[in-house]
Amino acid sequence: MTLKLDNLQAALESTLGDRVTSLKRDRGELTVTVAADRYLETARMLQSHEALKFEQLIDLCGVDYSDYKNQPWEGLRYAVVSHLLSVTHNWRVRLKVFAPDDELPQVASVTEIWSSANWFEREAFDLYGILFDGHVDLRRILTDYGFIGHPMRKDFPVSGHVEMRYDEVKKRVIYQPVTIEPREIVPRVVREQDYGGRH
Repeated sequence: MTLKLDNLQAALESTLGDRVTSLKRDRGELTVTVAADRYLETARMLQSHEALKFEQLIDLCGVDYSDYKNQPWEGLRYAVVSHLLSVTHNWRVRLKVFAPDDELPQVASVTEIWSSANWFEREAFDLYGILFDGHVDLRRILTDYGFIGHPMRKDFPVSGHVEMRYDEVKKRVIYQPVTIEPREIVPRVVREQDYGGRH
C-alpha cells in the first residue's frame, strides 16, 4: 500500500506541479487541494493525463468549514471535495477546491469532464448554495423548488424557517412559519432492577 501511494504521490507531483496548493497524505489516502482558478484545468489533467487516468468521479460534495472541528475557521468557508478513481491504475485521490468568495461561493463545473458530477453539483448547490459555473442545469434536487436557503450551511436553523402542510380548505400544499417550539430533550435512562444480570 505504501509503495502504491508513493507512486501516486510522485505521479501527482510531477504531473500537476504548481497547480497543487496542498498535498496531504493521511490514513492511506491522498488529498490534493488546488486554487479555484486552476480547478477545471487540474480536473482535466487528472482525468486525461496518461500517468494519472482518473476516469471516474465517484463522489462530489460541498463542505461548510465555518465551524470546523467546533472551532473558528481561519480560511475560506466553502469547499467542494471530489473523490476520483483510476480504473487503469487502480488508485484513488481526493480533490479539494475552496470557493474564493464566502458571500457568493462559486467554482467551475466539472460535468464536461465527468458526467456523473451533474447531480452531485446540483446537490452541493441545493444544500450549500455553491454555484457551479458552466453547469447546464443548476437547480435544486433535494429540497422543494420554493425552498429558501441552504439547509446544510452551519448557520441554517435546525428547525428551518418554514414548514409545509396540506390545507383542507385551499385543497393544496401551503407554506407557513415553523410552529415547532424549540426544546432541548435530555434522555432519561430507565433500567430494570436486574439489568445486566445482577441478582
